[in-house]
Amino acid sequence: MTHIIRVIVGSKNPVKVGAAKTALTTLFPEVVIECEGMHAPSLVADQPMTEAETQAGAVNRVKYCQNHYQADYYLAMEGGVDLFDHGPATFAHIAIAHKDQVSVGRSALLPLPMPVYHALTQGEELGNVMDSMFNTVNIKQKGGAIALLTQGHATRQSIYTQAIILAMAPMLNPEIYRL
Repeated sequence: MTHIIRVIVGSKNPVKVGAAKTALTTLFPEVVIECEGMHAPSLVADQPMTEAETQAGAVNRVKYCQNHYQADYYLAMEGGVDLFDHGPATFAHIAIAHKDQVSVGRSALLPLPMPVYHALTQGEELGNVMDSMFNTVNIKQKGGAIALLTQGHATRQSIYTQAIILAMAPMLNPEIYRL
């Protein structure tokens, strides 16, 4: 009998749903992963501008999914920007819930050009700024700023996938994380 893991992702963005499915398929290769994206409000700005706001958005999305859907795992990703000592960067926070466990992680940082950061401080969203700068359409549902700025060597989905796998560590090793 085939074992199925049902996953709800707190977004309908195909990049986020794809990252969740890829990550869980990597972690559980013997299992069928049913992954579905659902609208889940982040309750933060469309373009979070701090680490704290970005993390809150991911956690809010996971909580919403837990309260409205039935699944084995709930995942949410929130992309954000912050100004660090070394300059502006974009990243994502990941929140994962499974039974009574919640794990929060973060992706790697992608340095941003200062003109991009300045546009974001004026209220624009990163995807729109990148579309304008690189003459693309809806890049946030494709490779993202990551693909554009790394010249295709990394994508938004690849970075989200890695961050999900790392954030899954407590669920993969509950006996040592619950000590």
